Amino acid sequence: MQVLYAYEISREPIEMLVESIAGEDIDREPETFSFAQRLVYTVLNHRHEADPMIKKHARNWDFERIAAIDKILLRMGICEFLYFGDVPVKVTINEYVEIAKKFSTENSGKFINGLLDAALAELRAQNLVTKTGRGLIEL
Repeated sequence: MQVLYAYEISREPIEMLVESIAGEDIDREPETFSFAQRLVYTVLNHRHEADPMIKKHARNWDFERIAAIDKILLRMGICEFLYFGDVPVKVTINEYVEIAKKFSTENSGKFINGLLDAALAELRAQNLVTKTGRGLIEL
């Protein structure tokens, strides 16, 4: 989230941000750093898919007025649904709700939860979410 937020605000080269922010925070734990790097690039490359979905399900909210952190978390969640088949949907939703509660506005947790639930329902109806792995709990 920090890398994507820094990019959103500064438009510094993403490679530099990944190295300096994610590399420092993760302390170069190879598997974790690789996941973070893949997530950052996936979100940047697929925001054109996530943003219309956010706009569609953010009823009564002007997209431009949604908090930057909330938009980033929603993009990340939608990208995890679509492109990270090994991450259970409940884990995705719970993680981003908790991050929103900690780093965004007072109501962001509820907003993120509701919007990710709606996005997940739409993606499942279109058969675009396929999850595998141990411990998956169907919603």
